[in-house]
Amino acid sequence: MKKVELIFVPTPGIGHLVSTVEFAKLLIDHNDRIRVTILSMKWFPDAALDAYTKSLTALPPDGIQLIDLPRVDPPSLAPWKSAESIIDSFIKCYIPPVRNAVRDIVSMKCSSDETRVAGLVLDLFCSPMVDIATDFDLPSYIFITSNAAFLGLMFYLPTRHSLNSSEFQSSDPEHVIPGFVNPVPTYVLPSAVFSKDGGYAAYVKVAERFKDAKGIIINTFEEVEHYALNCFSNGQNPPVYPVGPVINLNGLSYSDSDDKVMKWLNDQPQSSVVFLCFGSMGSFKAPQVKETALGLEQSGFRFLWSLRVQPPQNDASNMLPEGFLERVQGRGMICSWAPQLKVLAHKAIGGFISHCGWNSILESLWFGVPIVTWPLYAEQQLNAYKMVKELGLAVEMRLNYRKDSDEVVMADEIEKAVGMVMDGGSEMRKKVKEMGEIARKSVMEGGTSFNSIGKLIENMIGNN
Repeated sequence: MKKVELIFVPTPGIGHLVSTVEFAKLLIDHNDRIRVTILSMKWFPDAALDAYTKSLTALPPDGIQLIDLPRVDPPSLAPWKSAESIIDSFIKCYIPPVRNAVRDIVSMKCSSDETRVAGLVLDLFCSPMVDIATDFDLPSYIFITSNAAFLGLMFYLPTRHSLNSSEFQSSDPEHVIPGFVNPVPTYVLPSAVFSKDGGYAAYVKVAERFKDAKGIIINTFEEVEHYALNCFSNGQNPPVYPVGPVINLNGLSYSDSDDKVMKWLNDQPQSSVVFLCFGSMGSFKAPQVKETALGLEQSGFRFLWSLRVQPPQNDASNMLPEGFLERVQGRGMICSWAPQLKVLAHKAIGGFISHCGWNSILESLWFGVPIVTWPLYAEQQLNAYKMVKELGLAVEMRLNYRKDSDEVVMADEIEKAVGMVMDGGSEMRKKVKEMGEIARKSVMEGGTSFNSIGKLIENMIGNN
């Protein structure tokens, strides 16, 4: 039987690329006939992304090939344009190089008796590239690195847009969005849907192409989003395949750069440390750094704080309250970067104050660590709402905090949230531990995500 090749087109962000590669590995582990080619677009300089890409190029996983596409001139956009609009314009610039690469791969495989191209797997922001798949008579699949709740919003947008083509307003009433048990407050929707600077238009453009895919793949698992996934199995949408948690467990390997953090954690009692980490783009201004420090100090709990500050500041120590480091010496540690996966896996960690990126949520569930919600950007407010109000799997500190606002979360609020998440006897903590065990079972043989991947592969390669 012929080998089958899948062409993956991820958005060039570290969170998207790592999830894409890990998902490709899952497919290959399930069926050794599958081969994957990943087309790598060149984004703005990103040290973490460049290092990860180089590691893949130097020693790619078995069955995975990475092709660097030629760099294109970035779109000329006004600096006030929204991030989503910039991404949309960037993807549009890459349509010709992606089409050329797909044409070359298809023509090469057509002359081979050993391998055939079975389809394109597109990151959600690359959904306009569905047309490329159609041009070559190939099926396309959308890979969502977020959750089923976000997919519900994507299904909702074109419907709403057909009735009301203007951006969302903060005064809008609650929204009945597929996949949510309750009406969703406008204040937890992504900033993009309010944007008159191209963000709303970009989201609608992406969402409108979902219906043209042969399948939609989500990094979630049935047990955590059963209601949402059940809503989508109505025959009106492309089939939805939950395949998660897709987590790069290779991130648990030890390296010298993690020495200081891990050695400090090794000296702490079990479940005694609250971990603060806000993703690759999570940073704060001086007033917020000061209040966070005071809140941690007042809480009395041990803490590990991955602290990034916003320009023009470059030295976090100048932003801390006077004498803070001396007063918390021994029970607190501040670092500019922390190996998140290894930290969450450590026995000393008892709680996680997080920006609620979906990858971080999945990692916290996997290791049974309860979260305090502090969303910053993208769809994180929606994730926080889902975790607190729909699933009861997180402590609410904020649901609608925005990174670009001047709002400051005060010390007393932070102190209270730390106390709640570190409560060893709470029902929520037990629920998170149970969900972690379920998450691990879902990807094992016979688990819901394992079986879903099997159905997806059957859909992709059939009996050919």
